[in-house]
Amino acid sequence: MEILATRNDKGTIVAISGKMDAVTAPVYEQKLRELIDGGETVFVNDFSRLAYISSAGLRSILATAKILKPKQGTLMFCGLTGPVRDVFEISGFGSLFPLHPSPEAALKSIG
Repeated sequence: MEILATRNDKGTIVAISGKMDAVTAPVYEQKLRELIDGGETVFVNDFSRLAYISSAGLRSILATAKILKPKQGTLMFCGLTGPVRDVFEISGFGSLFPLHPSPEAALKSIG
């Protein structure tokens, strides 16, 4: 899994590629925790290059959302395709988090 975080004036786009599973999910969680500790509170997770997500990946997303909640932070997702979109739909994550077609659309929604 590769993670590339790009900051701009509205938030941080976190582009993730590869697989988010029991081995790599803690890396995602740690990276976002570091960004949150650095003062970031708005995140757009670009999953357009994420091929797979397991329950461990979903748990890391929930853990990150829990850290952001008291900071009035936002965790959004974009670019979900194939199996990743299916997992989000089946798990109900699609109703828990804002989903957008692209990072640009997600950032536009912030206002």
